[in-house]
Amino acid sequence: MKPVASIIMGSVSDLPIMEKAAQIFDEFEIPFEMHALSAHRTPVEVEQFAKGAKNRGIEVIIAAAGMAAHLPGVIAAMTVLPVIGVPVNSSLDGMDALLSIVQMPPGIPVATVGINGATNAAILAVQILATKDESLQIKLADYKEQLKNKIVKANDELSSVKFKFKTN
Repeated sequence: MKPVASIIMGSVSDLPIMEKAAQIFDEFEIPFEMHALSAHRTPVEVEQFAKGAKNRGIEVIIAAAGMAAHLPGVIAAMTVLPVIGVPVNSSLDGMDALLSIVQMPPGIPVATVGINGATNAAILAVQILATKDESLQIKLADYKEQLKNKIVKANDELSSVKFKFKTN
């Protein structure tokens, strides 16, 4: 199995957040790899990863980082592949990481999800991969239908909740 997606995190302390992306990839049966790389502590390894990812068959990269959060932008600067940034709440409620990732200079975009939003990052990656894979499109449609069904079921359950002034 060759990976088509990468999950990169600045530190293994980000794993509890990023494992949500891994779970989505498993659910959609997308081969992926995971690495801990730091834009500040392992810049040479980050460069090797970013410049070699496309040639290794990677099609989309999810990069998570907290605080200064340079990792997604540094990777995006060195590859033509789409990079999805996940700001991690490690200080300042994650706002420092969010702003660091989302405020990229012109020409170096990083798609950015919400703070600790690894699930949405993986869904976005699946959507990118699905543009050329009909079976993934079908799985995505099913996934979104299941989301709808959860809300319908929740509303059914809410109908049995009784309050003195509740009208439905």
